[in-house]
Amino acid sequence: MNNLETYFNENQKRIITKWDHYFDIYDRHFSKYRDKEIVLLEIGTYHGGSLQMWKNYFGDKAKIYGIDINPNCKQAEDENITILIGSQSDRNFLKKVVQEIPPIDILIDDGGHTMLQQIVSFEELFDHIKPDGCYLCEDLHTAYWKEYGGGFKRRGSFIEYSKDLIDKLNAYHSVEDALPVSTFTTSVNSLHYYDSMLVIEKKQRRKPVSLRTGTISIPDQSAPVLTGFAAYKARKKHKFRVRINNILSFFKLPLKNGIYD
Repeated sequence: MNNLETYFNENQKRIITKWDHYFDIYDRHFSKYRDKEIVLLEIGTYHGGSLQMWKNYFGDKAKIYGIDINPNCKQAEDENITILIGSQSDRNFLKKVVQEIPPIDILIDDGGHTMLQQIVSFEELFDHIKPDGCYLCEDLHTAYWKEYGGGFKRRGSFIEYSKDLIDKLNAYHSVEDALPVSTFTTSVNSLHYYDSMLVIEKKQRRKPVSLRTGTISIPDQSAPVLTGFAAYKARKKHKFRVRINNILSFFKLPLKNGIYD
């Protein structure tokens, strides 16, 4: 049991509502920020219980900010805890937030959980996260609920939206104009999908370089390392050969040494 789970179980203060498997995920991605001068922004403060939990977990050096549409949430402000009132689907409001608060180390979207809210918040706030910061969107199961704008494979759900980020992460390897290298490609290190949660860890990245060490002991098994257009042509040729093999196998025609050449 980590410190967050212990705090939650012993909580006698403001209400906190969390799924039981969240605590290990939080600790896995947040522990490196503890006892440091960080900025945390949580969307959706409710009664302020989770803000108190973050303050306890990260220590007195952390600056905690919350966003909520309910003006009454201002009552949950405390030392090192500031609450901003506005809608997370209001792009103008979020632009003001970016101007008012320092660059963010950790952003947690635990707001209204509609598809529009999650997408707008991501688009407006992600670039304000520091180069080594972390973005976390929780309760993603609403992406499968129609009343939140979701649904299985439904276009426009945050889950479907986030799947495009996988392609952007791998854009360095694309040879097609439809998938260019973007600022997301160069600034994101990893995407972690969990039950009801997506965590994106940022890190400045250059184009990956394929390396090789050691000596070749069996020369006839060695092959040149192909990159760029040469690698693209080789993949196309391989796919063609596999397709022909499948056709020949279907009609039970003989293959040359087990493969068409």
